[in-house]
Amino acid sequence: MWLPGMWSTPHATSEWPPASYADTRMRRKEVYVFDEAMRWLVTGVTIGRAGAGGGRTGHGGSARLLVLALTTALGLLAGGIGATGANAASVCAGRPAKTLKFGTGELRVYRTRSYACALAVAAKPGARRRMSVQIQPRGGRPVVDKGSFTQQAGPVTVHALNRCVRVSGTISGKTGSTGWILC
Repeated sequence: MWLPGMWSTPHATSEWPPASYADTRMRRKEVYVFDEAMRWLVTGVTIGRAGAGGGRTGHGGSARLLVLALTTALGLLAGGIGATGANAASVCAGRPAKTLKFGTGELRVYRTRSYACALAVAAKPGARRRMSVQIQPRGGRPVVDKGSFTQQAGPVTVHALNRCVRVSGTISGKTGSTGWILC
């Protein structure tokens, strides 16, 4: 059973595409276990021998709480809920075009046929710090996202059909930038 806000695909909380086929199978198994546990919690359960009259039917509050705790722990251990840093899911459309590592993080550039998108991702997410990311198409104005963030600045997207772009990102005073790329 699928409910809005639940994990609906194996790649919803991991880097896509997955590193291997085994990784994909593990994610699908985690999602299946989570979906089944949530279905069990939502629809109610039967505890004991319900058909023989010795059991109790109903909502099973303590058993449901146990299942909720176990599925949450499974998600945290598998890295699904707490995916951070280099494992953070991309919010840019398209395929990765360039990744530039610098002192405090990395600058990621993605490309579709007609758009380019950029993110500055912190190497060690945590406390709020100054971050910015900027992307500029040749002949156009730069698009900037700056502020105090815990994990990433961006995404910023520009129309870049048949245009080069220039990208720069700053995290805690350390800067990474490209020249004109994607020409």
